[in-house]
Amino acid sequence: MANKKKYDYLIVGAGLFGACFAQIMTERGKRCLVVEKRQTAGGNIATECVDGITVHKFGAHIFHTSDRRVWEYVNRFAEFNGFINTPIANYQGKLYNLPFNMFTFYQLWGCKTPAEARAIIDAQRAASGITEPKNLEEKAIMTAGEDVYRTLIKGYTEKQWGRDCKYLPPFIIGRVPLRFTFNNNYFNDDFQGVPKCGYTAMVNNMLDGTELITGVDYFSDKKNLDAFAETVVYTGAIDRFFDYRYGELEYRSLRFETETLDMPDYQGNAVVNYTEYDVPYTRIIEHKHFNNEGGERTVITREYPQKFEKGSEPYYPINDEKNSALYAKYATLARKTKNVIFGGRLADYKYFDMDDTVSAVFAATDGIA
Repeated sequence: MANKKKYDYLIVGAGLFGACFAQIMTERGKRCLVVEKRQTAGGNIATECVDGITVHKFGAHIFHTSDRRVWEYVNRFAEFNGFINTPIANYQGKLYNLPFNMFTFYQLWGCKTPAEARAIIDAQRAASGITEPKNLEEKAIMTAGEDVYRTLIKGYTEKQWGRDCKYLPPFIIGRVPLRFTFNNNYFNDDFQGVPKCGYTAMVNNMLDGTELITGVDYFSDKKNLDAFAETVVYTGAIDRFFDYRYGELEYRSLRFETETLDMPDYQGNAVVNYTEYDVPYTRIIEHKHFNNEGGERTVITREYPQKFEKGSEPYYPINDEKNSALYAKYATLARKTKNVIFGGRLADYKYFDMDDTVSAVFAATDGIA
């Protein structure tokens, strides 16, 4: 601790943002120290091997992007397998294809052509009388009709966010694609896949040549740690950094229930969403299907949305009007804070896909020699 300014950057958090930042700056000859409160690197994309199966410890993560620069960058650190996400929805025991496409519309109504499906959805839209949606429920019905909303959106979304859809902002539903083709590919991006070696190995490859210390809580020794480097790169919760000066930002949390089963296959697909409200979990992940791994055993994870409380893990920022206004105050503080770079999902209080995170690191580092 006596050797001051030993590093150019102290990077708080070994998730994707921190690892990419460290890799890029180390490659440019900068001295970086990464500190991570967990015992392993990777953040919420961390993976582990169980019975020869790569398990996504904190929810399924499929890398997808149309940005060639981002894709070529991550492929430097892992070989990707080309996995295509084709989730299934289970509602009251019946199965439906996702995203909403012609297979879904056939399963709902028996229609076989785009014209038939459009006619049903258009009729339901018209019957709703909604022209300018004020909340998620109205936006969903205006976008996909009453049947799709009631069967495949409402219960799942209310479990996920812990609120009635009438009290959720309409922009959240913008993440769900609606198609009039027989196409089960959830994403529209040019490049998709999962690292064959797992995300933790990918992140460790990024951090090769960078000093990493795990099991370190930045705030337990902030003053001494800050003294090590010219600049801090902070990827944690922005309200925590400022000691909750304006109050606490709200999140949704998750609980994961993982078990190994003595059977070769549990559900036949990597992701099955449970859209009925009375089923307490939102989805079941069967990990072997991401990489065609394992033999006579399988590993599944149920995801249970939970209320966030201080000390639990924040997963999804609640970007409603109240929290957005509160975040704006913290963002103003961040811009005025010298020698600290804020980045990542928690620091920016925004849900990022992984490619968005890499792009954000590019934006943060492109102007640094």
